[in-house]
Amino acid sequence: MTRSWVMLALGTCGQTASTTALYGLAYLIPAFQRDLGVSLAGAGLLVSCPIAGILLGLVGWGAVADRYGERLALSAGLFAATAAMAAAAAVADGGPALLGFLLAAAGVGGSSVNSASGRLVIGWFPPGRRGMAMGVRQASQPVGTAVAAAALPPLADGSGTGAAFGLCAVLCGATGAAIAVFAVDPPRPGAEGRGQRPGEAVPGPRGASAAAGPPSPYRRSAGGGHLWRLHAVAAALCVPQFVVTGFALLFLTQERGWSAAAAGTVLAAVNLAGAGVRLLAGWWSDAVGSRVRPMRWLAVATAADLALLAAGAVWPSAAGTAALLAASALTVSTNGLHNTAVAEYAGPDWAGRALGVHGTGQHVAIVLVPPLAGALITGFGFAPAFALAALAAVLAVAVLPRADGAARWAGPGGSAPGASDPGASPAPLTGGGASPSGSGAAGPTARR
Repeated sequence: MTRSWVMLALGTCGQTASTTALYGLAYLIPAFQRDLGVSLAGAGLLVSCPIAGILLGLVGWGAVADRYGERLALSAGLFAATAAMAAAAAVADGGPALLGFLLAAAGVGGSSVNSASGRLVIGWFPPGRRGMAMGVRQASQPVGTAVAAAALPPLADGSGTGAAFGLCAVLCGATGAAIAVFAVDPPRPGAEGRGQRPGEAVPGPRGASAAAGPPSPYRRSAGGGHLWRLHAVAAALCVPQFVVTGFALLFLTQERGWSAAAAGTVLAAVNLAGAGVRLLAGWWSDAVGSRVRPMRWLAVATAADLALLAAGAVWPSAAGTAALLAASALTVSTNGLHNTAVAEYAGPDWAGRALGVHGTGQHVAIVLVPPLAGALITGFGFAPAFALAALAAVLAVAVLPRADGAARWAGPGGSAPGASDPGASPAPLTGGGASPSGSGAAGPTARR
């Protein structure tokens, strides 16, 4: 189990570094305006360049991880992000067009973490501990954002934006090197339960090579609708998350009269609490042997809280403010659950690509929600935006599969049902947990 925790630490550090470098650039908007002479819209465009790169790279890095393993995908992607960020540091005053290209290239490289680090964690933990492990990995995102908020603006103010990009390059390079040296790809279930390394052929039923692995889990005969519903749920739940995180500060300062310093301090504390909520959600899913059931209840709670927040925006009250703070934690609570559910259902041969598709849908929502919500708030106020966010959570509850489905990924070195025959459809899982070694356990219980 020691190796499992080392792999979790490596995946979490990689996600933290990537989050700081790619998602933390919003804290450099004043520096972009000052050093590059761009407008607020131009600075916002630079901030969105890494997100565009992530969209381009997610599925491709997932395919690399599926074919060649997590260690190669993670280290190569982080080294590519390091090179792009180092180049951005060198030409920080070379003009917004060149800088935007380099930031997009950093996003393409860093997106390997989104597709492959979850694979690394899930592959080394048995089903009964994956929820908690993925909760730890997902908690790295608010931590990475906090690092960016604390470190990037002072560096940019004191030494210019090039220094901030240099720190991002150091973080990505250091974690990439650690992963290249210490990461070990998890064994993949092979014929008769024998662990196979990435790229090794798996003997078929009559000794024929089955290196191609199981068929795509997206095929209708393999229950592909289950994955598409999980993708849709994740994208829908991005709406309340980014309505709240994007406009909470504005709501507290404009509508509640808080100072920017007080609002920022409280929201920072609430965001760290959100990391704790992700851990609790993962532990809950392990305890009940299901990813879907906790996800459903958390989505229902999110919808109810946002409805209260919408009412509080119309009729100002302390309850509305409390609902906003609760929403800051609730709206991020399901992230680890749906990522784990997708990887377990897709199985070790398809999890990278499935997580890439999963992340692509979420990032499309991330790109679209803030400007659309901003336009809605500008024209009609906060209440309609919060109400629509609540409706998105209700939609997620409606689309969410009724049960977890049949997991195709057992614990480290174990085999999921049907793994001995690459063409077989896996049987639904039974049992609510796993032994510490990961053997004899199937995963979350499918309750129909």
